[in-house]
Amino acid sequence: MEEERELLRGNTHTLVMAVLRDGPMHGYAIAREINRRSREALRCKQGTLYPVLYALEEEALIQGVWEHTEGERPRKVYVLTEAGLGELARRIRLWKQFNAAVEGVIAGDNPDAQPA
Repeated sequence: MEEERELLRGNTHTLVMAVLRDGPMHGYAIAREINRRSREALRCKQGTLYPVLYALEEEALIQGVWEHTEGERPRKVYVLTEAGLGELARRIRLWKQFNAAVEGVIAGDNPDAQPA
C-alpha cells in the first residue's frame, strides 16, 4: 500500500525512538516491534530501517553497541540516548498537535462557530 509507505517514511525516526524507549534492541527486533505494535499495519523493511538507524546514531539520538552472545554472531544493539529521549518527547508533542489538527479538519470542526 503506497499510502502506508508514505506515512511510515515521514515518521520512522519517531517510531524507532518510541520502540527503543522501552529498552535496547537490534534492528530486526525494532522492525518486528513496530509491526507488532501497529497490529501488522506498518511494516518497516531493512531498506527503510537501517538508513534511519544510521541517521539517528549520527545525530547522537541513539547509540549502537556491539553485543557478543556466546554461540551467536555479534550484532549491533541500539539504545536511546538522553538527547534521543528529549527529541522523542518533542516529536510526540508535535505529532499530537498535528493529529488534533487533522482530526479537526476531517471532523469538520469550525473553531469560529458559536456554541448553541
